[in-house]
Amino acid sequence: MAALERGGADIVELGVPFSDPIADGPVIMRASERALAAGTTVEKVLETARQIREHSSIPIVLFTYLNPVMRYGFERLARRAKEVGIDGFLLTDLSVEEAAGFVSAVRAEGLDTVFLVAPTSTDRRLELVAQYCSGFVYVVSRTGVTGVQQQVSSSVRPLVERLRHFTQLPLGVGFGIANADQAAEVGSVADGVVVGSAFVRAIETTPPDQLFDTMERMARDLKQGALRGRG
Repeated sequence: MAALERGGADIVELGVPFSDPIADGPVIMRASERALAAGTTVEKVLETARQIREHSSIPIVLFTYLNPVMRYGFERLARRAKEVGIDGFLLTDLSVEEAAGFVSAVRAEGLDTVFLVAPTSTDRRLELVAQYCSGFVYVVSRTGVTGVQQQVSSSVRPLVERLRHFTQLPLGVGFGIANADQAAEVGSVADGVVVGSAFVRAIETTPPDQLFDTMERMARDLKQGALRGRG
C-alpha cells in the first residue's frame, strides 16, 4: 500500500477474497484462492485497513462480492468499515436495481458506494448507477472479466460520453488497463484509470525483495500516463 501511494495512486481498492469471483479473470482468481487458503476473512481485511490508517490517509474502497457482505451484515459492516477508516464500497455483483438496502446502510455511516457500468448498459441502468453512486463511477471498458489486454477497447469513449449525460461524478475506467500508454488513452476521455490485474500479477511473479520498488514504479508510470492523456 505504501509503495502504491509513493507511486502516486489516488485511491486504493482493498479486496476481500471470494470463492467465486465471477467478474475476475485468472490472475485475480488465483489471488483470491491464495488469500482464502491463507485464512483471509472480512474481519482480517478490515483490520488491515485499520493498520493502514495508522500511517496513511489515502482513500480506501473495500472491494468484494455480495455474498461475504450479506453474511457479515450490511449495517454491521458499514459501522465497522467506518471505525477502521474505509471510505467506500464496490460490490461487483450487486445489481443496482437491488442495491437500495445496501446503499442506505453505507450512506448512513457517511461512506461512498461505487457501481459498475459496461458497454452493454442501457440508459436506464446508467441513470440508476448515477443515482446510487457516490465518489466515482467505475466504467468497465469491455465485456468479459478482468485481465491485462493488449489495447483499450473502442467502446470506452462512447460509453463515457453517454454516461456524462447522467452524472457529474468522476469516471474511472478499468478492466484491461496495464501500461502507461493505455492509461494515457483512457486519461484523454475519463477522470481516472483503474488498474487491478497488472498489480496482482506483479505481486504473484515478482521476487519479494523487489516487490515494493516494482509496485511503486508501476504506479508512477500509470499515473504519469493518465496525466499525459489529460494534457
